[in-house]
Amino acid sequence: MELCQHPGKYPDELRDRAQRLVAEAMSEDTSLSLNAAVKRIAPKVGVVPDTLRGWVRRAEIDEGRRPGTTSTDAASIKALQAEVRELKRANEILLAASSFFARELDPRLPW
Repeated sequence: MELCQHPGKYPDELRDRAQRLVAEAMSEDTSLSLNAAVKRIAPKVGVVPDTLRGWVRRAEIDEGRRPGTTSTDAASIKALQAEVRELKRANEILLAASSFFARELDPRLPW
């Protein structure tokens, strides 16, 4: 399953078809660069060349043909970063609560 940066903007079928057309164009003409193939195919499918180039590169990364962080890994990293933020926030609340209750139990403490 491919993760979409902006769900709903372009249908998955269009993305898949455009990527397939770029791959076919490059396999038919081996001298054709990725940029040239993208510039040829993008207007035919109604997509901006930079968008199509990004889709192709993302697919290559996800398939392991290009180095980089896969979509699945990027989603996991994002989820873990959100969890870390929440845990830090919870930790700050617990520290504040523990110092508050420590003062309540022993008013001689300096904090």
